[in-house]
Amino acid sequence: MHHDDIILETRKLTKAFRGFTAVSGVDLKVRRGAIHALIGPNGAGKTTCFNLLTKFLAPTSGQIFYRGEDITRAAPATVARRGMIRSFQISAVFPHLSVQENVRVALQRASGQSFHFWRSAKGLSELDERAMALLDEVGIAAYADDLTVSLPYGRKRALEIATTLAMEPDLMLLDEPTQGMGHEDVDRVAALIKQVARGRTVLMVEHNMKVVAGIADTITVLQRGEILAEGAYAVVTADPRVREAYMGTADAELEGAHA
Repeated sequence: MHHDDIILETRKLTKAFRGFTAVSGVDLKVRRGAIHALIGPNGAGKTTCFNLLTKFLAPTSGQIFYRGEDITRAAPATVARRGMIRSFQISAVFPHLSVQENVRVALQRASGQSFHFWRSAKGLSELDERAMALLDEVGIAAYADDLTVSLPYGRKRALEIATTLAMEPDLMLLDEPTQGMGHEDVDRVAALIKQVARGRTVLMVEHNMKVVAGIADTITVLQRGEILAEGAYAVVTADPRVREAYMGTADAELEGAHA
């Protein structure tokens, strides 16, 4: 594999909390342009790993490289400026602004434009045009004028993805994007992730095997903080250790995902 193909890499990434090792010696390689999923049963260390990658936690040991540069000690803002953007949960959007206004705020933040710029009519219409294009990309342009608070849950997640796209991510990090959703929304958001991933790299933490089945190029399965298996969906789901990690329920879950 050519080195330039790797956008994000960890070497022996480890995080211990008072004697409990949540992430243990993880070597992760995320290929540029891929949708890479980090999955595993509860307590596998997915969230801790994600928080290490997004700089919300400092590792106990090991290194993180982004585009070939050691970012182990870099601040979250520094990493974000270089294009590694984490999609926040719904709390990151302003409930009492319209859907379009939320995207406009994100665009304004991304471009570092002053408040005055977007108060001018020219500035405003330019941002509005870009905001609508992003809403269109995530399939919620019809809701542009609605108050965000009134959006159904799945569409709030679509808005969240639009505000993340406004930051022009090179690498987009999604944390449990389908959590708490019904089937219809899960399918819609999975299709949306696949769509916005074109020409971008996506690393997502997910617990739902069905979601990653259809969209992930590479799946890394974590168990007790270590990499249990890695590869395409067919490879990891054929691994008896993966089936066992999902404790019997997995067989039903894994078979179901093929349907």
